[in-house]
Amino acid sequence: MNQDKIIMRNMGFYGYHGVLEAEKALGQKFFIDADLYLNTKPAGLNDDLEASVSYAEVYELIKDMVENQRFKLLEALAEYLTIAIFDKFDKIQKIRIRVKKPEAPVPGIYDYFGVEIERQRRG
Repeated sequence: MNQDKIIMRNMGFYGYHGVLEAEKALGQKFFIDADLYLNTKPAGLNDDLEASVSYAEVYELIKDMVENQRFKLLEALAEYLTIAIFDKFDKIQKIRIRVKKPEAPVPGIYDYFGVEIERQRRG
């Protein structure tokens, strides 16, 4: 498998994901990291965006889902992000998504709680 990737780090959004009613009502910040694995050689040789994937378009898809949909679990948000990205961008062969929740309702001192998943296109 080709290990070329587009790297998207620490994208911040305000969303309403969580199990607790307060999280659903008040919302909070979420930060997303994404690694999009695809063959970048054709785009690099030809300096042609059509041969790659627009990270601006991927960003807008992620933004829309994090800000306008609601999930109880970070696992569900991450899973549906990968599904949506695969559906829209057929050049992407593998995705690694990390969802970070820095204001989780857990007493203590920490940077964030989160999940990371990796999915590969089937077929």
